[in-house]
Amino acid sequence: MKEIQNLRVDYVKGELTERDAASDPFAQFAKWFNEATALEIPDVNAMAVATADARGTPSVRICLLKNFDEDGFTFFTNQQSRKGRELTENPKASLCFFWQPLERQVRIDGVVEPVSREDAKTYFQSRPIGSQIAASISHQSEAIKSRDELERVHAQLLAKHANDKAIELPDFWGGYRVVPSAIEFWQGRRSRLHDRLLYTRELDGKWSMKRLAP
Repeated sequence: MKEIQNLRVDYVKGELTERDAASDPFAQFAKWFNEATALEIPDVNAMAVATADARGTPSVRICLLKNFDEDGFTFFTNQQSRKGRELTENPKASLCFFWQPLERQVRIDGVVEPVSREDAKTYFQSRPIGSQIAASISHQSEAIKSRDELERVHAQLLAKHANDKAIELPDFWGGYRVVPSAIEFWQGRRSRLHDRLLYTRELDGKWSMKRLAP
C-alpha cells in the first residue's frame, strides 16, 4: 500500500478571483452548486455538519442539504439524535461541502434555528413512504438489539401503510436552518497556492469579502 504521506495530487481545474466572484455569497454558492449539479457529482448536496455540546466537545457527520436561500441552509433530522441534542445545548454549526471533480470546497459557519413544524411536515411527507416509516421508528444514536428487529418493525409498518403516501410527522423529527455569519469559498490551485475568499456578515447585515492566505 502506498504510504499516506506520499498521496497527493495537483489542483488544476480552475481559479477563484475577486473579479469573477459574486458580491453576494448566496449567489456565489448557487453558481457553484449549479455547476456541481450539472456535472452530476454523486450526492452533490452532501455536507459535513459539525456541532458541539455545551462543553465544546465536537462531533461531525454527513447530512444532506435540502434547501438554501438568503435565510440560510436547511437540513432535516431526528431532533433526539446526538446532533439534535447538541444543537439544543449549543445552537451553532459549521457546514462543509467538497466537490472533488471541481476541486472546490465551501465552508459555512452560523447560528442554527429550527424550521417551522409546517415546513418540516411538508418535507417529511414528500419523502418515499419507506423513508418516512424508517424515520418514525428510529431512535437515532441509541443502541438497538439487532438490525433484524429494526427491519421486522419496518416491514410491519410498510405493510400497514401499503396504500398510503404519507404518515404523521413524528414529534421528534424536524429541520434546522443554519443562518450564516461567514461563508468561505475554496478553489484548489497548483502548488497548494489555493484561492480562498471569505464572506463575513457585518453588523448592518451586509457582506464583506476578503482573500485569505492558502
